[in-house]
Amino acid sequence: MTLHVEQRFGDILFYGVMLLLVYFVFLIFEPFLVPLGWAGVLAVVFYSWNKRVERRMGPTYAAALSTAGVTVILIVPVLALTLVFVREGVEIAHTVQTSIESGNFGWLGRAWTWLVDYARAHGGIDLPDLLRQAAARFGQFLAATLGQVVRNVVVFVFELFVTLFALFFFFRDGDRIMKYLRGLLPFEQRTREELIGSARDLIFASVNASLIVASAQGAICGSAFAIVGLPSPIFWGIVMAFLSLLPFIGAWPVWLSAAIWLFSTGHGVRGLILVAICAGVGGTIDNILRPALVAGRASLSGLLVFVGVLGGIAVFGLLGIVLGPIVLATAISILNLYTRNNDAGGLPTPASD
Repeated sequence: MTLHVEQRFGDILFYGVMLLLVYFVFLIFEPFLVPLGWAGVLAVVFYSWNKRVERRMGPTYAAALSTAGVTVILIVPVLALTLVFVREGVEIAHTVQTSIESGNFGWLGRAWTWLVDYARAHGGIDLPDLLRQAAARFGQFLAATLGQVVRNVVVFVFELFVTLFALFFFFRDGDRIMKYLRGLLPFEQRTREELIGSARDLIFASVNASLIVASAQGAICGSAFAIVGLPSPIFWGIVMAFLSLLPFIGAWPVWLSAAIWLFSTGHGVRGLILVAICAGVGGTIDNILRPALVAGRASLSGLLVFVGVLGGIAVFGLLGIVLGPIVLATAISILNLYTRNNDAGGLPTPASD
């Protein structure tokens, strides 16, 4: 009896110490979870490329070259686009303010004037004053967050360094990391490989395809803005690319609003060109690229992609655009495997010792 009590006490103490160690490990890694997550995503995306280089140069040199390649091909352009995005966003705010002051909105301006007069006459509501108050509050919000933005720049540079540093080791030690992760899955090898393959197909079909299509639509619609002479095409292209990630929404709220503004200011031909490019070419690209990329693979439904992107952003920040759907795709792969084995009369078989 005493031996049994001592054994149980030893087991409780062991698991308690293990939980405490896991908690401490989490605290150590918590400040680096976002950059490590980005490094993991980039390592998966460029895995095939790195393996081809590795066969010629060896793992260490291949990892260094792949990391440098990702930096030049992907990260540097993204940083440049981010700077242009911020600059053009400031220009848009100035342009809108100037247009409001000059009344350069065509029939939209006349409709706004009628709405203001109607609100004053029937409800005693001063719409311009409400807008000025909202703009003042927004300006106060920007001023209050300016210092935080400056601090975030320093944090961003540090996280970028951690991302590239971790990416090198993910490239170099990727096979060993995957072998260890496979060992953590409590299934037989066949079931384990099937689960990984199913999750990989879901991730490719639902995440990679969405990113490629969204990037293509953002580039096409942004180019259309430049063709018709609209200001800040890069800014709006990035906004439309992000909106294209969201099923049921897409880029149409931006380009349709721009087309209405062109029609209202007497530029009907330019408005028609914008609609033709964004709705015609952009929609055709979606209908061609997405089926080609998803062909032969199961994919997440539009609702799950929508929830995955928005929920992922709420939980993980910008990383959630990619990580949110990946988490859902992995969870669905596990549930599908469990359901299929359960229907067949048993659960997934744990790996034997």
